[in-house]
Amino acid sequence: MAADHEQHPLFMPLIFVGGLLFGFGLGFSQMAQPEVVLSFLQFEDFGLLFVMFGAAIVTGITFFGIKQIRTTAPLTGDTYVRRLKTLDKNVVIGGGIFGVGWGLSGICPGAAYASLGIGNYAILWGILGMFVGAYIQGFWRSTRAEQRSSTTTAD
Repeated sequence: MAADHEQHPLFMPLIFVGGLLFGFGLGFSQMAQPEVVLSFLQFEDFGLLFVMFGAAIVTGITFFGIKQIRTTAPLTGDTYVRRLKTLDKNVVIGGGIFGVGWGLSGICPGAAYASLGIGNYAILWGILGMFVGAYIQGFWRSTRAEQRSSTTTAD
């Protein structure tokens, strides 16, 4: 969100409603159950594939369609721009690490939170692990950046 304009008063409530829909959809489709996700990862149940494909179609149509109607986002006023992330070493390694974590916990980050709503309190360990892992990665990245900047200023 751009810093040069005010946030729309409905911004946070609509994010909350989006989260409600996301959580309800995950619970309704049973994708908040680690057993279902693990069955998919073991090529036994392809329901997750259909849920993800359906979600991608709805999202794709929405993002394509909204750009035909508006040039700016309704709640932020930001211009719609395409943000491309190049396929680099960090994407490949990060994706691999994410995949291992997904396989070990049996659930992806968004579904982990929804899983709490269906009574899976053991997933709190996985959520705690996500926070700690993200903190470690951020600390590691900032340490590397500091080392690089001190090396370049010393030259």
